[in-house]
Amino acid sequence: MKQRFRHLVAAGALVLLASAPAATQNGHGSHAADDRNAVADVPFGLGERLTYKVTLGMFGGVGSGAMEVLELDTIHGRPTYRLRFTVNGGVLFAKVNDTLQSWLDVSNLIARRFEQNQKEVNYKRHRTFDFFPEQGIWKRLENGETGELATLEPLDDVSFIYFIRTIPLEVGKTYTFNRYYKDSGNPVIVKVLRKETVTVPAGTFETVVVQPIIKTKGLFSEGGEAEVYFTDDHRRLVVQMKSKVPVIGSLGLQLESYMPGEKLTSASLKASATPSEP
Repeated sequence: MKQRFRHLVAAGALVLLASAPAATQNGHGSHAADDRNAVADVPFGLGERLTYKVTLGMFGGVGSGAMEVLELDTIHGRPTYRLRFTVNGGVLFAKVNDTLQSWLDVSNLIARRFEQNQKEVNYKRHRTFDFFPEQGIWKRLENGETGELATLEPLDDVSFIYFIRTIPLEVGKTYTFNRYYKDSGNPVIVKVLRKETVTVPAGTFETVVVQPIIKTKGLFSEGGEAEVYFTDDHRRLVVQMKSKVPVIGSLGLQLESYMPGEKLTSASLKASATPSEP
């Protein structure tokens, strides 16, 4: 059961969002990095916060989650959005306290840093990766380990979820992409299934439903028949996620509240003094 929660935070975010086409196809490619004050047109802003109710089959609500755009930060001399995705809760001895963070370049929408901090029963992991797409490598900050990036426009589990919000989702289309920073996460397939009206604690929404598929065990394996619900508007908010769980029934997130953020512009970026990177 705890593995299901882990996939909801990590593998879930990765595969549901890997439907995004290459950044260069949408004017967000690496060529945009030449202008430090350029800002990609995105539907989210600083201070945006979405909170979720975590549900587990017959147990009902068993925890809470959140997706947030925390602040503007500087990584490797580049202005970035600091993004955070958290899930806390569980039942009996299957409890989780997971936090994933990503630093997304405001100009070309590629990840510059990714941090995992996960605490679960008999399982703990804390690691931070810096991405250097110009050199084609990643580096783990805790031990200096390095490796080759699988793409020159890397995205991670969290930044994918924000990047997909900039992309049109056409019903009936299937997307296959290799945008995860490690080969082990590629390729990812996302099918855009249908449009549907859904009601969650935050209200009733018109949504676009997608089915993410990854060739591994977990929340988004082919047998799990996972579905993710995005609002059918320019915001592309994640309203609901759900997947089948053997015996218990289903595991999911349902939107409880939404606070819009302040849109970043080239003018506001120039006027701001971003914090110095560590």
